[in-house]
Amino acid sequence: MALPANFLDELRSRVPIRTVIGRTVKLTRSSRDWKGCCPFHGEKTPSFYVYDDHYHCFGCGEHGDVITFIMKTTGASFMEAVEELAPQAGLEVPKATPQAAEAEQRRAGLSDVLEAAARQYQVWLSAPEGRAALDYLRKRGLTDETIRKFGLGWSGEGRGALATALRGLNVKPDQLIEAGLMKRGESGPVDMFFGRVMFPIRDKRGAMISFGGRIMGDGQPKYVNGPETGVFSKRRSLYGLNFAREAVRKGARLIVVEGYMDVIALAQAGFGGAVAPLGTALTEEHLEEIWKLTPEPVICFDGDAAGQRAALKTVELALAGLTPERSLRLLRLPAKDDPDSLIRRGGAASFQAELDKALPLSAALYDMVAATRKGATPEGRAAFLHRLDELAGLIPDKTLGTEYRQALRGRYYEERRAGRASSQPPFRPGQKGRDFIKPVLLPPRPEPDAANANTLRAKLMLATLLAHPILVHDVEEAFAHVPLPPEDEPLRHALHDFAAHAKHLDSANLFTHLGSLGLAGQARALVAQAASEYRLAPDASPAEAAQSWWSWYSLMDFSIDMLRAQRDEAQAFWLAHPDDAAACARLMKYNELLAAARAGEAGIPDS
Repeated sequence: MALPANFLDELRSRVPIRTVIGRTVKLTRSSRDWKGCCPFHGEKTPSFYVYDDHYHCFGCGEHGDVITFIMKTTGASFMEAVEELAPQAGLEVPKATPQAAEAEQRRAGLSDVLEAAARQYQVWLSAPEGRAALDYLRKRGLTDETIRKFGLGWSGEGRGALATALRGLNVKPDQLIEAGLMKRGESGPVDMFFGRVMFPIRDKRGAMISFGGRIMGDGQPKYVNGPETGVFSKRRSLYGLNFAREAVRKGARLIVVEGYMDVIALAQAGFGGAVAPLGTALTEEHLEEIWKLTPEPVICFDGDAAGQRAALKTVELALAGLTPERSLRLLRLPAKDDPDSLIRRGGAASFQAELDKALPLSAALYDMVAATRKGATPEGRAAFLHRLDELAGLIPDKTLGTEYRQALRGRYYEERRAGRASSQPPFRPGQKGRDFIKPVLLPPRPEPDAANANTLRAKLMLATLLAHPILVHDVEEAFAHVPLPPEDEPLRHALHDFAAHAKHLDSANLFTHLGSLGLAGQARALVAQAASEYRLAPDASPAEAAQSWWSWYSLMDFSIDMLRAQRDEAQAFWLAHPDDAAACARLMKYNELLAAARAGEAGIPDS
């Protein structure tokens, strides 16, 4: 039985060939692809390469797709190989029916009809009737070679012209309707495209699947894509992918842009890895196709508010598919520019300069969310942090998600510290006339046993996290090095488990979780002891609690050498910048902390 071509394409796209081959062949990364020793002939030096959708051995010449590999390594027939792979792809093998055979025959004919239409559109572009369209393309900076490469054409003025032109090839109006080139009107079939420059749309292997058309002049809609058909799905198709695949394999960056002209202008300027969605936002299927080609594609978006919103939607979608092996970079173009206009004005160098500014996803994500912040109130700051945590939580890989949370929150606290420092008046050592806050006299506290200083600090750090669980993700790596008394270790484990799975990191939910484990009483006693004996303020803000936590951490025995190195760096910086008030304050703080650490103090250092 002949299986439908679209089923086989879906099967190949859903089953990663690298995963299948990697079960029997040890593969290592080679630039953008993978290589290993060929399973079809004996060799010691790898010459067997695996690409996104096929393999090739440069030693013995064996090549094929994922189905071929199963057939040649297991001796399976074509149908047996398909039946083995179909469950892995979540697909059912179509049953042999007369209706299925007829549908497949129709689909096979659609590409032939579309190819015939593409040739006719190109003929019209070169004819006198297409002169205005050809002049338009040349004025947009396209060379005749580029026009031929992308198969650009002219639709004619409609009124059934395409059906008339293809009648000699025995192409009937019903076939044109099924291919998305005509549609049914009140008085019979009418042309889908008329008065438009035509852009052939091909699948990744170069087969014709549809068209897009741009109107001449100022009419609307400016661009029209063909409708969904048996061979064309907008959510799975990317314009220019057939050319980009080859360019990316040769080292080009894969760049996702907005439209046809952006792709073509970039390709002509030497950026052959450009693709574009077809009238839709990027979809999961698009991202999967892109990630097969490169682990870090560049998403290019306009600098206006609409572009920013579209980019954030793409990022949210991408986070759900992020892994340590695949990510994105984001390129925000200057206002009122797109790749086509940028290249026409400044050439390839101007776009390359912008491309070099593309940000890693983690950095771009923070900027995007920060642009939507509402106010600098405590509520606004809390909402901002919740939003950062929510986005990091979309990442399915827990380790990577934790890294994102730490990076995003780290930048937030860094900016807050910088903001506080910049709001202080200039300061020089020995300066007079500056108001100082009179220190508050505190009641004496118990003098701790020096031998137990580290244990007391560790308990204080644990109590702080129990009272402020929102800090856990920021300190979890450091807290892992802190030795706790054996009786407190269950609290540490419960705290980390809660932070890894809870949607909102607040103390009420935490103590509910601890109660289910029988640890709530122990936790409340520890927090109460810290509040009464060591002045751990129950109403401290998260920022204040974080400052105290890191102060205690810096006094731990294992961190004294690290603290000394940081003090030396701060001193060297201040000597080079004696007028820098922040540098002076930082050096003084390091000296205080180092002196306290050497003395073995266990209480809260003055701040």
